[in-house]
Amino acid sequence: MNYKIQDIEKSFDGKIVKNLGNNDYVIKINDNEHNLKIISMNSKGIEFILDNKYHKAKYLEQTTNEMNIVIDNVPITLNLHTHFDEIVYKNSGGGGAGNAQLALKSQIPGKVISISVAEGDSVKKGDVICTLESMKMQVAVKSHKDGVVKTIKIKETVSVAKGDVIAEIE
Repeated sequence: MNYKIQDIEKSFDGKIVKNLGNNDYVIKINDNEHNLKIISMNSKGIEFILDNKYHKAKYLEQTTNEMNIVIDNVPITLNLHTHFDEIVYKNSGGGGAGNAQLALKSQIPGKVISISVAEGDSVKKGDVICTLESMKMQVAVKSHKDGVVKTIKIKETVSVAKGDVIAEIE
């Protein structure tokens, strides 16, 4: 999985290479292997030993793309899935020859948290149309083209499925 720490341009890949049992793992961060032992983990945070050094991480909040945590009393924002917005945008009808497409579709199931436009509004490609919440993360659904919002097919607090039409943009 690809991660990026806010204000640091470089991203890094982290993955579990081997599960040794007893909450002991060999993990790989970029090209370096490290020993990881998880001492405790719950919904509030995690205590772990990384390469024989104790660390404590407290989870503050998480959205689709970011996780705010405090590691050893230092606040850090991790950007998760650094290309997630691009993927959602592309699969919602954006990018490529899909500009003739009228319907903006949801590419994830979720609950409509807010609607940022009204029928008749002019929008530019990439403008936020609505925000969905899925798995306690918020995702901005953006316009796939320049145009005018013909109809809005959703309402706040309503759930949408993958592939549901969110709005029609002419």
